[in-house]
Amino acid sequence: MNTAVITGASSGIGAAFAEKLAARGRNVLLVARSEDKLIAMCNELGRMSDIRAHYIALDLIRPDAAAHLFEETQRRGLVVDMLVNNAGFGSMDDFINLDLARELQMIDLNIKALVELTHRFLKPMRERQQGAIINVASTAGFQAVPYMTTYAATKAFVLSFSEALWEENREHGVHVMALCPGVTETNFFAASNMGRPPMRTIQTPEEVVDTALRALGQRKPSVISGWTNWLAVAAERFVPRSFVIKIAGKALRSQFEE
Repeated sequence: MNTAVITGASSGIGAAFAEKLAARGRNVLLVARSEDKLIAMCNELGRMSDIRAHYIALDLIRPDAAAHLFEETQRRGLVVDMLVNNAGFGSMDDFINLDLARELQMIDLNIKALVELTHRFLKPMRERQQGAIINVASTAGFQAVPYMTTYAATKAFVLSFSEALWEENREHGVHVMALCPGVTETNFFAASNMGRPPMRTIQTPEEVVDTALRALGQRKPSVISGWTNWLAVAAERFVPRSFVIKIAGKALRSQFEE
């Protein structure tokens, strides 16, 4: 039974992936911390389409979480031909004011869990010569972002990591792609205790997922969701990096300084 595994699936972009893929007839395995939300989503997806919706309530920050998730798919006899690494969170403030333990947890989730899940699920995809992995990065991954220092750095890693894997795997039947949304209408900012950045067009999760699925069909190594986001990233290439960093810092500083 071919199945798409989606992390961070209880809301936002993850939930939109679940709905869009289920509507296309894909079985899904939803992963998030909130069991109640996952149960409700699986029931709704089952009513909407003729697919099988599974769930695993799991905190991917746990050191053994990625191994547990992979082993559980094997125990259930699921053939995972798509992995959407969407789980993640951010923070905003002067770096020295941020809680260090929370920053390290962000690295564990945004990078460590993503790398381990990619490695574990990629190997059987390569063996079958078929599969797709979408790693959710961000437009923040294209430049340093003051006051979102750790978050932007984790997304820069995800972007570089995914594009490199695209080249390694494109001749082996597996497509790895980085999805780079800008500001999206989700609970990301509230959950991360962040103010909403005062820049760029706000997209819906559905718009972001539509962009991702189109780009997946085109076999792209990465995709920026939204024309205004694409233009902003493209424009940054024509000015000094120091200038971009100063502009980003000035825009974000107002979010927490009176």
